[in-house]
Amino acid sequence: MLSHVHTGAVLGIDAFAVRVEVNLARGLPSFTVVGLAQGSVREGRERVSTALHNSGFDLPLKRITVNLAPADVRKEGTAFDLAIAVGILGAADTVGLDALAGVAFLGELGLDGSLRSVPAVLPVASRCRDLGLSALVVPAANAEEAALAGGIEVFGARTLGQVVAHLCGRNPLSSTVVDPRAFPSVSPGFGPDLADVQGQAVAKRAIEVSAAGSHNLLMVGPPGSGKTMLARRIAGILPPLDLSEAMEVTAVHSVAGLLHGGGLRTSRPFRAPHHSVSYAGLIGGGAPVRPGEISLAHNGVLFLDELPEYRRNALEVLRQPMEEGAVTLSRAQGSFRFPSRFLLIAAMNPCPCGHHGDGSDRCVCDPHAVSRYRGRVSGPLIDRIDIRVEVPAVPVEALGSFGRAEPTEVVRSRVARARQRQADRFRSVHQVFANAHMGHLELRHHCRLSPSIAGLLRRAASRTGLSARGFDRVLRVSRTIADLGGEVAIREEHVAEALQYRAVGRTA
Repeated sequence: MLSHVHTGAVLGIDAFAVRVEVNLARGLPSFTVVGLAQGSVREGRERVSTALHNSGFDLPLKRITVNLAPADVRKEGTAFDLAIAVGILGAADTVGLDALAGVAFLGELGLDGSLRSVPAVLPVASRCRDLGLSALVVPAANAEEAALAGGIEVFGARTLGQVVAHLCGRNPLSSTVVDPRAFPSVSPGFGPDLADVQGQAVAKRAIEVSAAGSHNLLMVGPPGSGKTMLARRIAGILPPLDLSEAMEVTAVHSVAGLLHGGGLRTSRPFRAPHHSVSYAGLIGGGAPVRPGEISLAHNGVLFLDELPEYRRNALEVLRQPMEEGAVTLSRAQGSFRFPSRFLLIAAMNPCPCGHHGDGSDRCVCDPHAVSRYRGRVSGPLIDRIDIRVEVPAVPVEALGSFGRAEPTEVVRSRVARARQRQADRFRSVHQVFANAHMGHLELRHHCRLSPSIAGLLRRAASRTGLSARGFDRVLRVSRTIADLGGEVAIREEHVAEALQYRAVGRTA
């Protein structure tokens, strides 16, 4: 007898439908899985057979053939277990074939018949909805995540026995309903407070401008000057995720297996990989292909501390994602595209010992060592960083004052107002979410310059060797500074401040 069961899988972050075909035929008892099933899928034969036995169902003593269609696409992971088990029960007439029509199944089976959570449930649920399927059965731990897709009835089960009882009509499962629009925003007290950082007024202003326009930021300063403290507080001054951003973040983290059965991801990601991170860990890859740190930081912050210590080949491939907001990985099994629209916050010392230019005699680095250290970060990558600021050591007297600085909540409100102006400005523009994402057309339309400002920029470009990319980035930062001040037009002081943020790159 033949049965057909719906399920799904992902290639990168994109889901595709999988049809599980189970055939029972006469012959010596066997259990074969075909359709480019990889190791963990083939091992599922033992999980499925044992789970069926321990759930009170007999594995048919026939020749069992399971085909995972389309058969020319690699299948990996443990999420096919439930669909295969249900398909066998359907072919054995334990479950009526009518009950399987229009229903998809996803989940890993334990040997005792329990259902365990699996990754990538949200993209698969969305794909099942788009295909017009009426219901999806998943492990109870994944039910809330699957329900975020909307438009498809989701049932969460804890055991294989519960699934069979539901399909046979003996004990129907309750459907899981989630309204994504009701998800909570980040509370005002989220994360460490910016008021904890003593001094560093210039750096604080820089991270405010960075957050307001989603501009990449590089901080250069000696050890202990507060670079990491500032970086870890920038996520708190970013505006909360809107619904579409939250769904994108949740989908990426679902594919990476980082949701742990949770629902909608409501806080902006903050990823701080160690400088020993591999190329694949930063950009994405592996087998199966999974998103890297730059994609896990999508719609959030990617913090690279000790920037020159990262592998140069890993840093260089950041250049394209920083421009395009996505990374495409070409592998033998296909091309995988992951979103990677992140805010890059980087920090580095001015020299190997960290004390070059701090006004003391502690630096022991010769000029060649300083040049070699700074040369680990390429000029093209530095040119793509909009804001570069020096973070000097804080004087002892400032540390002892213990005065209360401006809290995160106040800065966040200014950033939110600036972001709202940008949202209104770019409402009808595709793929432009903040000033840092403006293309040439938007720059010409929203960054009109007076003759005096144009002259200022020309003089600055001739003195500093400002590249064409750098020129555009100065305009974007100027537009953000004007938005923070509630100004409609860009003024000279806005451009002058933006130019100052490019100066550090010539010496660092």
